[in-house]
Amino acid sequence: MGARKRLSAERIKEERRNIALAKLNNCPLPPRKMRLVADMIRGVEVSKALVQLKHNPKLASNYIEKLLLSAVANWQNKNEGEDPEGLFVREIFVTPGPTLKRIKAAPQGRAHRIRKRSNHVTLTVDKI
Repeated sequence: MGARKRLSAERIKEERRNIALAKLNNCPLPPRKMRLVADMIRGVEVSKALVQLKHNPKLASNYIEKLLLSAVANWQNKNEGEDPEGLFVREIFVTPGPTLKRIKAAPQGRAHRIRKRSNHVTLTVDKI
């Protein structure tokens, strides 16, 4: 490895030291409904985001709350001995997952297709 490449790799590694990531795959909610809650906490401090998610009536908030707690735990494991105060949601994005295609009976011998959508959520927390 050349010197320039090694220095670049070390710089990237140092930048990622304060970042923790958590992923939720194959969540059985449509991505559109999950994005409503994800947009609400993007860029917000972790303690405020947890309060918002706790008092939100949407089902998606339960999934994202568990994911946020997982990301904070990942950050604590990565940075042993440091206080998680000052963490914020750096980025959160929702991508569509696999769609289950089902059939629902319709009148006169026909059938309608039902699409049960799922999604993948990626959440990153960072120190201020």
